[in-house]
Amino acid sequence: MGKVVLVTGVARRLGGRFVRRIQRDPEVDRVVAVDAVPPEHHLGGAHFIRADIRQPAIARVLAEHSVDTVVHMDVTGTPLGSGSRATVKETNVIGTMQLLGACQKSPTVKRLVVKSSTNVYGSAPRDPAVFTETTPPKSLPSGGFAKDTVEVEGYVRGFARRRPDVAVCVLRFANILGPGADSPLASYFSLPVLPTVLGYDPRLQFVHEDDVVDVLRIASHEPRRGTLNSGTFNVAGDGVLLLSQCARRLGRPTAPLLLPAVTWIGSAMRTLGMTDFSPEQIRLLTHGRVVRTQQMRETLGYEPAYTTAQTFADFARSRGPGLLPPEALAGAVDRIAALPVLGGGHPPTHSAN
Repeated sequence: MGKVVLVTGVARRLGGRFVRRIQRDPEVDRVVAVDAVPPEHHLGGAHFIRADIRQPAIARVLAEHSVDTVVHMDVTGTPLGSGSRATVKETNVIGTMQLLGACQKSPTVKRLVVKSSTNVYGSAPRDPAVFTETTPPKSLPSGGFAKDTVEVEGYVRGFARRRPDVAVCVLRFANILGPGADSPLASYFSLPVLPTVLGYDPRLQFVHEDDVVDVLRIASHEPRRGTLNSGTFNVAGDGVLLLSQCARRLGRPTAPLLLPAVTWIGSAMRTLGMTDFSPEQIRLLTHGRVVRTQQMRETLGYEPAYTTAQTFADFARSRGPGLLPPEALAGAVDRIAALPVLGGGHPPTHSAN
């Protein structure tokens, strides 16, 4: 008999994609898809169960279907439909506690995969240039999705100590982008004008949603020879992009503002429902965040199909042209650069970006 995989958070597009993908694996016999609301997308041949992981009933689902692999994707920073931030936090934290409690009591569960985020490192002015999986944050996140992920990972570590017979894999994904991305950062990049913090140009990393699905699939199975898929892994595409580069590639103008003004605008946008411009996102757009992915390659054995720049390019194509088309913007930069330089010197022949 093949594996029985339970996946949470399937009402979201990324969860639905993973459910459809893992059904094609020959070693998987059944996929049990769980969420509190019915998905609007197709789940293939998966068995959908409408269940709230915040309730103890999730333990009955594990027992009835003899689940041996749990993929917990219902850890997210955005509400679904008309949900609120309070509901998201309850699902992230209380839901994870209930799910782990059910897994602890289940004799059939042998593997747990948790979708986490590099938000656990926070964003602070004294952060190291690059975070590894063992680098402690300079200042722990004080709220929002970042704090949720810190609490979730704490509960997962406790579960791993209590059930050492279960293989536990925590995947810390960088900012997920792609044509179907649904995240606060994707909403920010979709604004016609991008508010930025005056004097800062943070470094950003992205991971493509295709790579997210592939990494989750690798973590859900027995490790390939020479690899290990238990532990904590940073997952991101190669390279970094500056926020200013992102804006130019989108063709969207920026509005540099003092930090208090950006904070005020973020609150106004959240109130109007335009985008979740949270304090943690403002810190990211101020100080940035870069992680090392050596363990992902050497231990997990995964090489991303998309770099950070390729991921962003695919996302930008799905969003359409901005107010300043990149080609026209590049031409304007070239013309400015070709003007005689005051005080002598040789002008550059082409733009840097």
